[in-house]
Amino acid sequence: MSVNTANAYGRITITEEAIAQVAGNTALECYGIVDLVSKRFSDSLADLFKRKRLSRGVRVMTSGDRIFIDLYVIIKYGVSIEAVAQSLKKSVKYDIERFTGMVVDTINVNVVGIRV
Repeated sequence: MSVNTANAYGRITITEEAIAQVAGNTALECYGIVDLVSKRFSDSLADLFKRKRLSRGVRVMTSGDRIFIDLYVIIKYGVSIEAVAQSLKKSVKYDIERFTGMVVDTINVNVVGIRV
């Protein structure tokens, strides 16, 4: 599915895959985030054969002009999980809203593991 919006220049269509890639890139740049991982084992197997590294571990859903994002991350050992999650939410929300011009309604951060 894709997100549609319009402005003075015309109609704009942004795919959920494009939003997921921006969210994944932003997440990997945040301090304390080591990697993005798939939620299910079957998704992990499918990801082995795809080149979509940035969108792995990111699930985007849209409803009207609202965007809902789920992130599945591995966090660095020794950092505050709450601080990293809050920073991640703010960064992803800012970048996606700037990228799409639409409102990000919810960002859920799911910590799958911790890496030393």
